[in-house]
Amino acid sequence: MVERPERERGAGHVDASEGAADEVLDRPLPEGVRHRVVALAAESFGGLTVAELPPALRQYARFTPTRRAKFAGNAMAAALESDPVFRQRIAGKLRETQPELAEALDHGTPPAAADPLDVAAAAYVLRPEGWVKLVAAAGEEAQRARAERAGEEAERELGRLREELAQVRTESRADADRVRVDLDAVRKENESLQRKLRSAQSDVKRGEAAVRKAGAALEAVRSQAATEKAATEGEVRRLKARVAEVEAALETSRRAAREGRSVEDMRLRLLLDTVLDAAQGLRRELALPPASVHPADTVDAVAPGKMTPKDIATRALSETDPALLDQLLALPQAHLVVDGYNVTKTGYPTMPLDKQRLRLLGGLAVLAAQTGAEMTCVFDGAELAAPVLLAPPRGVRVLFSKPGVTADELIRQLVRAEPPGRPVVVVSTDREVADGVAKAGARPVASALLLKRLART
Repeated sequence: MVERPERERGAGHVDASEGAADEVLDRPLPEGVRHRVVALAAESFGGLTVAELPPALRQYARFTPTRRAKFAGNAMAAALESDPVFRQRIAGKLRETQPELAEALDHGTPPAAADPLDVAAAAYVLRPEGWVKLVAAAGEEAQRARAERAGEEAERELGRLREELAQVRTESRADADRVRVDLDAVRKENESLQRKLRSAQSDVKRGEAAVRKAGAALEAVRSQAATEKAATEGEVRRLKARVAEVEAALETSRRAAREGRSVEDMRLRLLLDTVLDAAQGLRRELALPPASVHPADTVDAVAPGKMTPKDIATRALSETDPALLDQLLALPQAHLVVDGYNVTKTGYPTMPLDKQRLRLLGGLAVLAAQTGAEMTCVFDGAELAAPVLLAPPRGVRVLFSKPGVTADELIRQLVRAEPPGRPVVVVSTDREVADGVAKAGARPVASALLLKRLART
């Protein structure tokens, strides 16, 4: 493309925009005119060089007219409005492509058959004398045309809607007739169904009455069965309990028969050892020479000088004298039973229970070694928070009461287990324990007495 001077025109052409420079459009371009102006500029855009284009439009130089109008429409409209040089170049291209329309506009006589929007767009670009009026007239004409087209379309739409309304009315009448026929059929069917429903409801009521009657009878049978079952179960439980009692009694009697013989034999042997030790001690104390056994020696009697726990009580020793405990433990086959926690809580109550047990058992072990007496220390099992890992000291038997059994009751069981005549000494400050063991033949002493004796070792 060859670049031409800004004022170059066609042969014999006079620039009409020179005389229309003072004309200004006092309103925005009508939308239709604006679209035609942008399309016209997009078509003429390709005939210009890049140097002839405004800087803002140069990036669209290689676009097709359609894409140019789509993406650069606003920019081209602004350039035509604000850049007279660019507008004159577009006008020159318009004069080349549409010379008849340009000449008619220059003479002020636009073609009567031309589209008013094309005339207004060309007048906006060429700016002939009276171009503002042409643009305004084209806009009004386009508006009237749009109004006429809208009116025609409205008339056509109204006619179409009237036809549709008539068709809908016809169809509605036909549908109404069908609905009336269907409604009559439905009414008849409804009446038939209601009769059947009433009959079915009557059958249901009779069935419900029969079900209620059967349910009442079933409930009565269940109640009677539950009563009989409860009575049967009670009888079964009673018979099972009776059988268990009989079996327990049988097992108890068998165990008692087995243990009775062994316990009696043990008691007899222990009593025999006690008598023999007492006789030997008495022989040594009286320095009696050996004598042969005579029939009179078999008579059971208390030999002169033989010591018993009751004999010790008649001596002049005080109940708080530790020597009293030594005399009691010096008796043949003496058995010392100690109420453990009663002693420890009397002597050292602030120490932990495990420390109390160890201190008491240590003292009893020394006492057992000194006296040779049998010693049993009893602790209450209810005081235990966990199983006790304790190795009993030599010569001391350590027992804990079972759950539900107190240490006091265990002491009384130990005393009752001993044969009559054996010296049994019970150490406890508990008056109930002391009275109970005294009735069983044991000798009660206070806990303070044992504490004094252990403090002396």
